[in-house]
Amino acid sequence: METQQQPADAITREVVDLMASLVALFHREYEEAAAARSLTGAQAKVLALLRRGPMPMRHIAQTLACEPSNITGIVDRLEARGFVTREADPQDRRVKLVAATDTGVTATEELRESLNFAREPLAALDESERSQLRDLLRRMLHGAESTAL
Repeated sequence: METQQQPADAITREVVDLMASLVALFHREYEEAAAARSLTGAQAKVLALLRRGPMPMRHIAQTLACEPSNITGIVDRLEARGFVTREADPQDRRVKLVAATDTGVTATEELRESLNFAREPLAALDESERSQLRDLLRRMLHGAESTAL
């Protein structure tokens, strides 16, 4: 039996619209910051993802919701610039892990530091409000991840 979803209330619709505006602002500034470092947005996202540590290209593709062949091209270009290396996975030598080099880590840190996106809007909130917002966002993301399983 199919359950009918209740229509969103006015506050929910407004929150969704506000979040969409923030996401658009973030994407625009992220693309500009990447371009200022002669990176595409996709290259910058791969480098940012590698802050977590080396990972297989398949995992990068899944996380960024794109085809593995696209990741291969992105990694090829990052490798040519000295931002990443490919290394064999110690657990499975057939799998290649992509790892950020020191140059790649530095580029990612510089890009992240250059983003004013969050600083200006968050500066309007005091520390308690920022903590509350962080906790609410974590709760929302945890709920979304739970329902995705």
